[in-house]
Amino acid sequence: MEGSVRCSANYVPLTPISFIERSAWVYGERTSIIYGSTMYTWRETHDRCRRLASSLAQMGVSRGDVVAALAPNIPAMYELHFGVPMAGAILCTLNTRHDPNMVSNLLSHSEAKFLFVDYQFLEIARGALRLLSQTKPKIPLLVLILENGERTTSINNILEYESLLKTGHTDFEIRRPSDECDPISLNYTSGTTSRPKGVIYSHRGAFLNSLSTIIINEIGSMPVYLWTVPMFHCNGWCLTWGIAAQGGTNVCLRNISASAIFDNISLHKVTHLGGAPTVLNMIVNASKQEQKPLPSRVGVMTGGAPPPPQVLFKMEELGFIVTHSYGLTETYGPGTICMWKPEWDSLPPEERARLKSRQGLNHLCMEELDIKDPITMNSVPPDGKTMGEVMFRGNTVMNGYFKDSNATEEAFAGGWFRSGDLAVKHVDGYIQLKDRSKDIIISGGENISTIEVESVLFSHSKVLEAAVVGRPDDYWGETPCAFVKLKDNCDASADEIIRFCRDRLPRYMSPRTVVFGDLPKTSTGRHRSIFSRKRQRPWEALQVKVSFKIICNSHFLMFYSCYESSVWLLLDLLNNFCITCHFSELKCHGIYSLRTLFRMGF
Repeated sequence: MEGSVRCSANYVPLTPISFIERSAWVYGERTSIIYGSTMYTWRETHDRCRRLASSLAQMGVSRGDVVAALAPNIPAMYELHFGVPMAGAILCTLNTRHDPNMVSNLLSHSEAKFLFVDYQFLEIARGALRLLSQTKPKIPLLVLILENGERTTSINNILEYESLLKTGHTDFEIRRPSDECDPISLNYTSGTTSRPKGVIYSHRGAFLNSLSTIIINEIGSMPVYLWTVPMFHCNGWCLTWGIAAQGGTNVCLRNISASAIFDNISLHKVTHLGGAPTVLNMIVNASKQEQKPLPSRVGVMTGGAPPPPQVLFKMEELGFIVTHSYGLTETYGPGTICMWKPEWDSLPPEERARLKSRQGLNHLCMEELDIKDPITMNSVPPDGKTMGEVMFRGNTVMNGYFKDSNATEEAFAGGWFRSGDLAVKHVDGYIQLKDRSKDIIISGGENISTIEVESVLFSHSKVLEAAVVGRPDDYWGETPCAFVKLKDNCDASADEIIRFCRDRLPRYMSPRTVVFGDLPKTSTGRHRSIFSRKRQRPWEALQVKVSFKIICNSHFLMFYSCYESSVWLLLDLLNNFCITCHFSELKCHGIYSLRTLFRMGF
């Protein structure tokens, strides 16, 4: 329009850096961080972040360089979320559950110039750097974060975090992004394959999702937030930046336990926290000695899996208000919110829990959310039955995958971000997840690649064949279950196999159950996961008449009738197929993935 201009007076690139700058003025003398006996104000935190940026610049960090961090929820990890972007660099937070081999791979892929590591993970970092030095002429410079700055005699010749900060200056000129779409962080997926993807977040996306997260969780001015969500996971669901926007107090927690959660809520009058359903399960199953009365209602954001109804009941009884969100690393964490409606308050508890367990609708800064047929890209009807793929479109979707243009193109095919998750849409527009299209195990919010676990099993000298599937677990959601066939004249115990895996994999990826025996195969020689999944549960005693037909790509493939306990069918099908089945009087219609059918008992 004539007369419209864009200039520095009416346009400034969006960035979360502005949150802490404002809080340093508005909330300067209010507490920003609590960690045991350590406390900082917002003015002090701003100065420390600025010193960090200055020291990094002096050490040669330039715009676009990657700075990695391997640390739990401690003050330094929080400061890195501002100090690194202030230097114009990109923060890459690494999962503290990774082993040296994985850390080495991610450092190599990210091309990190620095690695900030907490003392608790120093040996993992050293192991990773040793591996990296075998293939790279130059490795990241290691910066050690000590507990409360304490020095020990075992860190000679290692740069220490607090010492590094002392070399910086508080008058450092912050390197703001020249374009709000410039990257602010690099977050690796939990890994649905043995090679996790590097998800690129922009300053703009981080700014918008931070605001969305505080809005959907009704986080007002000056909250007290307890850090039970790992800061390495989607930058703490963007609340590392979001709490700064509201001038809140960050209560940092190195080790998460039920007693620590209740103690900190009571001591610091916590108003909000977050976590996967495993954290909620930890809270509701706390002993009477660990539980303490809440000083007031505490808001809890959960995601990663639908919270079980019984857990929701108990959380409400204890005084917690649970908000259910859903998202992926590629959507900066939360992308949806199950927005609660007042008219639902009068419903029976079971119905309230059912409604709250849905994934809901897109939040304010996610432009569109839909359930589509991944082939035709047509929206599925809102009937609560027809399944399709969850797809997002908006400003809080990643920039792309680092150094993987093919994966980026595939994820954005059709002009939408394809989540790979299957869901239905209800008549009120709320979505509900039904399955994941990728054959992964989700344990405690972490994705586990069955292929990677199987490769370790196959490396055992006594193992001939192996297959890994997810076994239902009341606490973790799922845990890896290994089905193993040993070589002739070989003998091994389940404990031996588990120990072997734990020596080579992070503990959470290692099988917790091992079943020995023959593994049925398809005609192509591939293991039939269906049988492994069946054998996890005592179906042998079940004699239910089953008849079904499977249709794939509109072609009739099979009709079969038998007793469930002796089903020996399956074929090598595509990921999704239409099915009509009858379990006596049970009738199901829709699009299911193989994974869903396995859980149904096929």
